[in-house]
Amino acid sequence: MSALRILHLSDTHFSGDGGRHYGVVDTGEHLRRALSHVGHLTFDLVVVSGDISQDGSEESYIQIRDAVTPWALARGARAVFAMGNHDRRDAFRAVLGDGQPDADERQLPGIDLDRPVASVVDHDGWRIVVLDSSVPGAGYGSLEPEQLAFLKEAVAAPAVHGTVVVVHHPPLRAQTELLQALALDEHDGRALLDVVRGTDVRVILSGHYHLPITEIVAGVPVTVAPGVTNISRAFADPAEESAIDGFGGAVVTVEHDSVRVVPFLERLTPDDVVFHYDADVVAQIIQEAGRAS
Repeated sequence: MSALRILHLSDTHFSGDGGRHYGVVDTGEHLRRALSHVGHLTFDLVVVSGDISQDGSEESYIQIRDAVTPWALARGARAVFAMGNHDRRDAFRAVLGDGQPDADERQLPGIDLDRPVASVVDHDGWRIVVLDSSVPGAGYGSLEPEQLAFLKEAVAAPAVHGTVVVVHHPPLRAQTELLQALALDEHDGRALLDVVRGTDVRVILSGHYHLPITEIVAGVPVTVAPGVTNISRAFADPAEESAIDGFGGAVVTVEHDSVRVVPFLERLTPDDVVFHYDADVVAQIIQEAGRAS
């Protein structure tokens, strides 16, 4: 079996008008730098695991598609996209289809354009499943029973080489209080892990936290890509929230008996903080935007 090499990116946060993220970050430049950082490598997949857009506009998805897809094809790879909490399902679907343009009919059933964006594709003996953990209008994540059933059916029989699952909100605890308040529903996370336990799922690719984390749960590596648009501070006061001006990604290599994750992070301006929220501001955001208890 040949190895599966994946460029894992997340949280590009493009705006249709080209505006800077938090008024600071040139998201297009960050993406160009991230792609250039590994531009000498070849890949099988280029995965962008959610929060592709900041404003949910079709223009932002066109910008990402036109930047990522030709780059991936030039390196022998398929581009795969997942919904994040900042994305809009109708605009995402209008430009990026169901995350995998070659998904054909293997997608979550339904005709409503605002239904979750989920699909499954078999490619060179590998199966790639895209799930949608977004909750329209909210920052936290959830997985409806029909998505879990969709995943369960997809992995009921093993693929030739194995399965890769892409979902924006990771089934992992966050490092900070704010991100934990905006995390995947705990029950849904456990249900997701129960579905993949004992199956051929080799790795779960996620984003949302803007920092690199890899944790093995239910016997499966869950890996979170650092943000393309900024990097969250992992070990500052967990009651606060801040991010630095930098970009990152990860190269994930799946072989017969191993999964290797090599993240990369580059600071652009060592002393420049993109944003910093103190504990009072974080508490207010949690009250307004966090999941109701």
